[in-house]
Amino acid sequence: MSLRGAVAIVGAAESTDLGRIPDKSALELHADAALNALADCGLTPGDVDGVASAGEMPNDVADYLGIVPEYLDGTNVGGSSFMLHVRHAMAAIAAGLCETVLVTHGESGRSRVGMVPWAPAPQSLMGQLEVPYGPIGAPSLFPMGVRQYMARYGMTREQLALVPVIQREWAAKNPRAKLRDPITVDDVFASPVIADPVHLLHCCLVTDGGGALVLTSAERAKDLHPSPVYVLGAGESSEASVVSGLESLTSSRAIRICGERAFAQSGVRHDDVDHLMIYDAFAHVPIFGLEDLGFVGRGEAPAFIEERNTAPGGRLPLNTNGGGLSYTHTGMYGMFAIQESVRQVRGTAPAQVPGVDVSVATGVGGMFMSSGTLVLGSAATL
Repeated sequence: MSLRGAVAIVGAAESTDLGRIPDKSALELHADAALNALADCGLTPGDVDGVASAGEMPNDVADYLGIVPEYLDGTNVGGSSFMLHVRHAMAAIAAGLCETVLVTHGESGRSRVGMVPWAPAPQSLMGQLEVPYGPIGAPSLFPMGVRQYMARYGMTREQLALVPVIQREWAAKNPRAKLRDPITVDDVFASPVIADPVHLLHCCLVTDGGGALVLTSAERAKDLHPSPVYVLGAGESSEASVVSGLESLTSSRAIRICGERAFAQSGVRHDDVDHLMIYDAFAHVPIFGLEDLGFVGRGEAPAFIEERNTAPGGRLPLNTNGGGLSYTHTGMYGMFAIQESVRQVRGTAPAQVPGVDVSVATGVGGMFMSSGTLVLGSAATL
């Protein structure tokens, strides 16, 4: 049974506000985004029979919204969770387990309302093998791979700095982006060093916000939205939960595998892709992603970006909402990457790229510990 194009995203919306939202808890942000997404396709909570979420438990989201679900998905593998939710919903709807799945996200990443403090469990591999030796999360763990990539492939500091510089160009076109003022390579270098070679402007924002998706069968989708976005392919994978256990510090096996699965299912070639979203908690992640997804060869992504292929007017527009570096980043960013892919395929994005029929969205969880990729397409791709 082919799942290509069998399921569509008919509702997609973010929380009413993004940035600093001190008057809403994480659960309220899930609900706010959910109601916005349902309104986008003319449905109500009573029309939903499947709920998926990360951060908040899906049964809590369902109860809060008054949904009586027949399908629940609480997969939580970090920022890529929502790509996996879409993949699982795609299979569940096609199998007849449910008809309409609501995927929700909400985090009070900045205001910390209703959020549990982050701390690795002492018995976890991270708690045993990393935390005792000093690293505290991504800002101190990710830069090790950046340094090794620079040594192996010759990426310059200037090339790395161009990632936030170019994404700020996209953010300038987006009224909802938190940071919209232009920046230069020198501005990146002038920002505080977090962990060499990573400066503050190489790092994601910390914000509040949420987003939600509504998925149903392709047949039903035609009656719910004038521009349904079809799930052409999806993939997921994972690897070590500690940086020292990764297959490579200069590549992501998880991105590579999930990308291969998504492209194989979709039947889409790389040259067919009009638009790309790659999770960018830190500036080097899109560099690794471009290579691991197969858009460029190993070690070629820095020059590809330097040549402005991913910039406004370039041949492969990347992170067109401004990304986690300039748009928003609540902690688990993958939902916002999917939202922008949906907008681009629908033709409604603030920084709209002309003629987008195929968009690819890739998420990452942890320090490359998990990844999910979606290939989304318009009706013209079926």
